[in-house]
Amino acid sequence: MPNDAAIGARIRAFRERCGLGPSDLAENTGLKPEFIEKMERGEVCPGLGPLQKISRALGVRLGTFLDDQEVRDPIISHIGAGAEVASALQTGHDARPEYTYRSLASGKADRNMEPFLITMLPDGGEKHKLISHQGEEFMLVLKGELLVIYGRGKHVLGPGQTIYYNSIVPHHAGAAGGEATEVLVVMYSA
Repeated sequence: MPNDAAIGARIRAFRERCGLGPSDLAENTGLKPEFIEKMERGEVCPGLGPLQKISRALGVRLGTFLDDQEVRDPIISHIGAGAEVASALQTGHDARPEYTYRSLASGKADRNMEPFLITMLPDGGEKHKLISHQGEEFMLVLKGELLVIYGRGKHVLGPGQTIYYNSIVPHHAGAAGGEATEVLVVMYSA
């Protein structure tokens, strides 16, 4: 998986191919223009939610920004594969990282699902920001406890438990309690 600067450069290249300026992309995604500019310069790393909004606005799949190279099927990976990327969920803020993620399908150019290994860090009791975007998400808790706020409901899941939901409904997922949570996440965008 590429570093923050490479992700930003890829986003800028696709934005420019579409004839859009940073403010146009911001308007089409609901993200702040300053965040788009910092991201393209590699100064901030976008979370998966903002990346998904950007990919939809540019008409490409989410993995387009994360792939280093294209490989042939099948893709065989392991949990420690790929570069770890730290990200803050609050788009447009220079906040401390709230989670790290690794793509588990880098190189598969024609994929519709995006599998990730995500380590969610304790939030220190901060207010949970709900996000929404097109698609569906599936999560399997591997370690720790996962707090999922989905619409008006709150759920705490432990190791071995799963959740599957329509991600257009406002939601938040993060570590429950004071310890990191490790989760297998599969995102799907139609």
